[in-house]
Amino acid sequence: MNTTEKVIREQFPFWEKALGKNTATTREELLVYVGCGTSYYLAMSLAAYANNAGRQAIAVPGAEWLNRPSFFWPDWKKTHVVAISRSGETTETVAAARKSRENGAFVTCLTVEADSSLAKHSDQVVASQTHAEEGIVMTVSASLMLLLGMQMIGQVIPAAAVASARKLAEALDASLSKPVLDRSHFVFLGGGPLFGIASEGALKLMEMSQMLTQPFHPYEYRHGPISLVDEKTAAVVLYSTDQRDAEAKLVEELREKGAVVIGLGGPGDIELSVDADMSVSALVVLPALQILGERVAQSRGIDTVSPRHLTKVVTLV
Repeated sequence: MNTTEKVIREQFPFWEKALGKNTATTREELLVYVGCGTSYYLAMSLAAYANNAGRQAIAVPGAEWLNRPSFFWPDWKKTHVVAISRSGETTETVAAARKSRENGAFVTCLTVEADSSLAKHSDQVVASQTHAEEGIVMTVSASLMLLLGMQMIGQVIPAAAVASARKLAEALDASLSKPVLDRSHFVFLGGGPLFGIASEGALKLMEMSQMLTQPFHPYEYRHGPISLVDEKTAAVVLYSTDQRDAEAKLVEELREKGAVVIGLGGPGDIELSVDADMSVSALVVLPALQILGERVAQSRGIDTVSPRHLTKVVTLV
């Protein structure tokens, strides 16, 4: 077991420490979730959850909010910017937070590094301790920032969600076999708040295994991308409880065209139940996707401790 896998498996006590942190915000401005890479995909999920909870929210990549915010929202002063960064040192995110604050926005830093540049350029810091051995590939920190962000909009994360996430990750790990791991085309499908998590799952597998992956909303996959499906395809479907039957019909099509399907919360060649409703399912499925990325990398002889071309903190000159 390498360090990446060790950290994935040891993340759950850190969740338990973060549960119930009093981070809820009652501010009424538009929530603008800003981040880069994994943090942007968390932003997408958090914005969806916030909107469903009756708030107004958007997710914007850090560089886009820094350089062309008017294309997303016309008034800085009517925004609550939630800047997401594991290290708190990501160049675009720090600059976007600083500029937002200078232009009258209220800025919250969502991070696992409370003493960071991003924290210093924010009005509020929401943070929790992460695993000291986490390396370049972001795993436990991603889960923690999603958990904290969900609590910020008033979502109560039940203690049972921790056990559900661990159980699902272990069940998926036990279900993976060579015919699945040897597929050369992986696609991740998820809707609503699960689209951001599908995107993060695709990114994790891509950076860990050096394989091109793609995320899509389930219904959108029929509109062109389905032409790529063949016997080399593995589809990871994050079922939504409100659209499960319709998504199952898509899965039937994918299997008919040769794909092997990992169904999290619904039918598939590997079919695993998700012991959580939509309000917390994005968090619960995340460790399972991290395990999947690690296993695909291992099947290709790739060490995820030192992934090619990547660094733990992305800073630009």
